[in-house]
Formats: sequence, C-alpha cells, structure tokens
Amino acid sequence: MTTGDVTGRDTRRQALGAYGERVAERYLSAQGMVPLDANWRCREGEIDLVLREGSVLVVCEVKTRSSTAHGTPHEAITDTKRDRLRRLGVLWARSHQVDPPEMRVDLVAILRPRRGPAVVEHVRGVG
Repeated sequence: MTTGDVTGRDTRRQALGAYGERVAERYLSAQGMVPLDANWRCREGEIDLVLREGSVLVVCEVKTRSSTAHGTPHEAITDTKRDRLRRLGVLWARSHQVDPPEMRVDLVAILRPRRGPAVVEHVRGVG
C-alpha cells in the first residue's frame, strides 16, 4: 500500500467524523444557533463549524469517538488547538468581511457507542 492510499481504518474514521459534524450541526441549530459554514479550510487549518449565536461568532470543533478507550473528545482540545481555532476564527471573519463584536470557541463532543443513541455534549467557551 502506498502512502497516498486510504486504509479501511482511515475511511471509518472519516465517516465517523462526518457523522459527528452532521449531528453537531443539527444539535446546535436546534439550540437556536445559525450555521454559517462547515469544514472551512485555509493554509493554517480547518474549522469544523462556524455558527452565529446572537451577535457572537462561534468557532466549533467537533470531536466524535466510538469509545473512550483512547481518551475522551475533550482531551483532544489542547491549548495549541484552542489557540489555532481562535486564529482560524479571525481569518474566517476577515475572509467573509465580518467583524463580530465577540468570538467564542466551542466544543461538541460526541460519543457514538456501538449500541444506542449518540451522546452529545456542547461545551461553550473552551478557548
């Protein structure tokens, strides 16, 4: 297998991540947040979801796990990751010519067990 090949494990991980982002967007929309963008990319990185809650621009990281055997979704949000998300939020706002009075970084942690419904937790202001 060459380096560029996608393994079955990578495919499952991508499918789990895409599932989590759809669940997160529906969940946050049901909470009254307005989705503005998804999977926005630039040279510096990617934002999973960009939303508006009132006048607040929300940069949302979505972490989906099928178990906590390798850590919780919360543990994936390091100080470095929070700082990058803040910078990406500023870049997103500039590229879309918006100047929000406030910006916040949120986490949506999703645990998708083999059986039963997904467990969704929205953590506001992780960064």
